[in-house]
Amino acid sequence: MRVAILADFAQASGGAQSVAIQSALALAGQGVEVTYLHGIDGPADPRLAAAGVDVVGLGQPDIWDRSLAAGLGAGIWNRDAARRLDAALRQLPAGPTVLHLHQWTRSLSPSVYPVLFRSGHPVVVTLHDYFIACPNGVYYRFERDAPCSLTPLSPACIAARCDPRSMAHKAVRVLRTAATRRALRGGPFDVVHVSDRGRDTVAPFLPPNARQHRIDNPVEVTRAAPAEIGRDAKLAYIGRLTREKGADLVAEAAGRAGMPVLFIGEGPAEAAIRQANPAAELLGWRSRSEIDQLLRCDVRAVVAPSRWYETGPLTVYEALAAGIPAVVSGRAGAAEKVLSGETGFVVEPEVDALASALGRLADIALVRRMGQAAHERYWQAPLSAERHAAALMALYESLHRGRAGAA
Repeated sequence: MRVAILADFAQASGGAQSVAIQSALALAGQGVEVTYLHGIDGPADPRLAAAGVDVVGLGQPDIWDRSLAAGLGAGIWNRDAARRLDAALRQLPAGPTVLHLHQWTRSLSPSVYPVLFRSGHPVVVTLHDYFIACPNGVYYRFERDAPCSLTPLSPACIAARCDPRSMAHKAVRVLRTAATRRALRGGPFDVVHVSDRGRDTVAPFLPPNARQHRIDNPVEVTRAAPAEIGRDAKLAYIGRLTREKGADLVAEAAGRAGMPVLFIGEGPAEAAIRQANPAAELLGWRSRSEIDQLLRCDVRAVVAPSRWYETGPLTVYEALAAGIPAVVSGRAGAAEKVLSGETGFVVEPEVDALASALGRLADIALVRRMGQAAHERYWQAPLSAERHAAALMALYESLHRGRAGAA
């Protein structure tokens, strides 16, 4: 069997890209022939070639690097990406093949869907976000700092001033979502939900020709002894610094609780963080190895109080695997992996509730007990690359059996 994985990027610059690359590596490690197709120009993660993965670039610029007019057109329907993808798929070796799409909004556009459907191969789409149905991709009202409750593309949705940039951006994204909806009528396809929260949020808006599956994302961690959490360890927020991810909530709640906190990442909420908590440490982005070192030595708990219905985040799973408690929003998919009161806390993304939970983490004995429990619980059923690959292979094989049975 061959699997062709398609994403905008071939480097792990975010959660979706990281999962796409990890999936390719995990499948190749199980003997699957893998082709990795990426839209945006640029070097690929060297681990792909080292693992025997064929890497094919489609030569597209990021839509944010195009001129305004070109970016608008390509964002809604990128004809060149569709042509190049069609040519690349025709070059794949003959034999059973599955096409697995992970990300398409930064270069590929909805134009790739008809190409995938016409190929005659089973098509699988992993939903790391809600762009398949929601114009802003996160089903969130940015102007209200609250999750959305509207039906995507309804008149109320189209009129809502919910875009994080502007109503002009919203208009383009509405057109892109409408194009996506039309493109998805092209044939049956399968979607993979990465959390129960993600599934429950977007399932009502999927077309009837979408068959749904639930597979956890892989987590790139190596098993080791639980972290030795010192008395001077700090709370940590890891990820893009935005309001919808609750970065500002962490700053304010940590200040109220009198707990030291550090932020690993960058983003538009940086000024709000500094204003809410002048003592907070903002470290910017750090490499994977640097984050691992911080988790092993300097972190008391990872805090992820998402305001939106986040499908992850992966940082919570990484913390639990390292033996570090996690404080997670009840709106996030990662909350399903946290046993509140035993391996961390699940709270509403509100300052008072978050500050109360963070204040309890001043008790280092409690923190260490939670960290030990988190480590034990995670490694009883780790979100390993091998388990992820096995689940994907079972899905792929079932799709080919179904097609053979229908023939």
